[in-house]
Amino acid sequence: MAINAKYPMTVRIPDAVSLTGISRSTLYVLIRTHQIETVKVGRSRYIVVASLERFIEANRA
Repeated sequence: MAINAKYPMTVRIPDAVSLTGISRSTLYVLIRTHQIETVKVGRSRYIVVASLERFIEANRA
């Protein structure tokens, strides 16, 4: 796996909302239904950016 130094590998929920325009509640539904991957570090949950990109690409109209 190559790491791209330009972009973070994970983002927090508010950052994912800003980046994608997907609402916070919809992101939580996508997480709960395993459509978006997350990583939990301590009490914080991070969204894997690659999974966001895959989700958006797969659901383009």
